[in-house]
Amino acid sequence: MSARRVVGVIGGMGPDATVDFFAKLVAATHAASDQEHLRIIIDNDPSVPDRTAAIEGRGDSPAPRLAAMARGLIAQGAELLVMPCNSAHAFADAVVAAAGAVPFVDLVETTVAATRARLPQARAVGLLATDGALAARLYQDAFEAAGVRALTPLGDDQRSVMDAIYAVKRAAVDDAARARLRLVAERLAAAGAEAIVAACTEVPLLLAEGDVRQGGHVVPVISSTDELVARTVALATGPTG
Repeated sequence: MSARRVVGVIGGMGPDATVDFFAKLVAATHAASDQEHLRIIIDNDPSVPDRTAAIEGRGDSPAPRLAAMARGLIAQGAELLVMPCNSAHAFADAVVAAAGAVPFVDLVETTVAATRARLPQARAVGLLATDGALAARLYQDAFEAAGVRALTPLGDDQRSVMDAIYAVKRAAVDDAARARLRLVAERLAAAGAEAIVAACTEVPLLLAEGDVRQGGHVVPVISSTDELVARTVALATGPTG
């Protein structure tokens, strides 16, 4: 049978990325009335310790807070958990342990699977991610296990990625930040990336499908936010067994 599962969102990392996920989740849900939409419980907690700092050994682990958020959402009735922050998935084991029997949608696994389904012949992709996500090798290892090489920005290019991500967090996005991020993506494409993976949920707020070109051709941009939305809708509205 089919039923609408209550979705619990471990959010606030950052707030704009959580808002983007929520808006897209509502838009992607087939509903003819308010009553046909999903019930979504969001814990938007921007005080969660910085994920990159924790991965790099410069700050407190967010794992206890993420686990507490998961338990709190379940106590409020969540039947499916999602976390629209890629870097936080370095601590996903704590969320899974706290969730128990409640399913957790892994953002990294979802994005890699969607990329492979969309571009089955691709042998290399470019990653736009935080320093922490790259240090944890969240996407590099997942793509390599699927037979796909993951290309990452170096030096000033990666600094441009981080500057763009934090511009979103500061609500200070401008055309210059978008242009710098697009140039980084185009350099990854020139290095052989057959798609650009927005492996940080702030990146889709700066870079969209059609923005990246190489040799006169559009290079696909895979949004981790969009892929998480699609998977969440499928699981929240699909058969329950």
